[in-house]
Amino acid sequence: MGRIEKKISEGTTKYYWYPGDKREWKRAAVAMGIGLGVFVVLFMLTRDLLPAVVGGTSVTAAVTGLNFGRRDARALTSFPGLTGRAARLAAVASTGRAAWRGLVHGFGGAAAAVLILNLPHRGVIADWILPVVPAVVGALAHQAGMLLEQLPAATPATPVPAADGAK
Repeated sequence: MGRIEKKISEGTTKYYWYPGDKREWKRAAVAMGIGLGVFVVLFMLTRDLLPAVVGGTSVTAAVTGLNFGRRDARALTSFPGLTGRAARLAAVASTGRAAWRGLVHGFGGAAAAVLILNLPHRGVIADWILPVVPAVVGALAHQAGMLLEQLPAATPATPVPAADGAK
């Protein structure tokens, strides 16, 4: 949970609470900015809203899914050493944050589908295939983010001795 402190008077400070951390909100803004950039580039190239909207929402879903996947993987490994009440409290808190991320990610996929469906294009591809592309891309990126977070850190390469004994 993040908070913004606003000093009202000498002895009074007002706190505004918001879900998540400031750095996560910045990552969300970066994802939206990248998606908007892809939308603009595709629209300038094609002069057609359908590929621009599908591309922009898909890239936004991919960056967001990658961030959510990394956060979910970190959350899974954050409390295995705890026991008893502390473990239960950590599990409840982690579950609440994961539910929030799932809600946001699901809403994003649904909003992208509704946006694509309401474009003036018609046909099987425009009505049935393209609306699910951003949600599928986001889900795959979520899995990729979880995998990336679980990969071991790169270790420096150890020199391999020459086979012929030369130095």
